[in-house]
Amino acid sequence: MISPTPPPANGAAPSTDDPRKDSLIEYPSRFPIKVMGAKVDGFVHAVTELAHRFDPTFDAVTIELRDSRAGNYLGVTITITATSREQLDDLYRALSAHPLVKVVL
Repeated sequence: MISPTPPPANGAAPSTDDPRKDSLIEYPSRFPIKVMGAKVDGFVHAVTELAHRFDPTFDAVTIELRDSRAGNYLGVTITITATSREQLDDLYRALSAHPLVKVVL
């Protein structure tokens, strides 16, 4: 009997319906996200609030700040507990859509 779904060309077992198996990240996991924006009042607070919205266990003590060379921009690194690909995607979308945010890495 022939299998209806051929195995992948790389010889790996076919993926299951569990989305965690399709990710290179093992969940839950500590996951750093770099956010850059204009150095203005409220920027760090906005990033922190979004981090809390998607990770209620987020600890603001882990925030790292770095000024740009000219001092016009601020880099904020937050480290969240990633629980799923969907959570990370939603957080990246929310951060990217925020008016104070220029870049999310």
